[in-house]
Amino acid sequence: MVKNGEVQSLLRAGCSELDLDVDGAGLVSLEKYFLELIRWSRKMNLIGKNQDTGDIIANHFLDSLVLLPYLRKKQSFLVDIGSGADFPGLVCNAVAPEMVLKMVEPRLKRVSFLRHLIRRLHLKNAEVVAERVENVAPESLVCSHIVSRAVADIADFLLLVEGIIGATTEVICMKGPRWEEELTHAQPVIERLHLKLIHRQEFSLPYSGKQRVVLIFNKRLEIGE
Repeated sequence: MVKNGEVQSLLRAGCSELDLDVDGAGLVSLEKYFLELIRWSRKMNLIGKNQDTGDIIANHFLDSLVLLPYLRKKQSFLVDIGSGADFPGLVCNAVAPEMVLKMVEPRLKRVSFLRHLIRRLHLKNAEVVAERVENVAPESLVCSHIVSRAVADIADFLLLVEGIIGATTEVICMKGPRWEEELTHAQPVIERLHLKLIHRQEFSLPYSGKQRVVLIFNKRLEIGE
């Protein structure tokens, strides 16, 4: 049973610890999201079992909100691949509804959940594509940012989205403690796709203490371009 005010309190304290700017309206939207997530999780496997409120807030909501500073730098169009219960894309959109979000998710039960959330949170700039990304026309996924959270390792994910990485697109990979091993393994793919790592942010999640990292890649400009 979630205590009255507990969700917003945990979110507020966690955002403060991570130096994230989330206003009152954003906290209300995230609380609605959390309650719908718990309700739907009784019928379908959206998140892992045996997580208390603090675990869910930390491991899913706060972990997603770490992307906010990157998405707020300019008018963002985010493509979220393999959205599931939609961490991180829809969490960020709930707080920053001005951003444009396209979620690519082939599992129809999760698509139903995401579309329900879009209606419940009154999000005007969010859309779900019920398809595997490799079956979607690349021109329909033109974006400023692409993100993956636990869809595949770095190399496989970069290959998966190769066709939609534009000249200025930033590709965001959200990883756990084995990120260095994955990054080393991905170097041949990074080189072949003419990418470069432009940003790395390591952090610990409030409440759970789990180690996380955000890695951001974009196209490497070649001489003469």
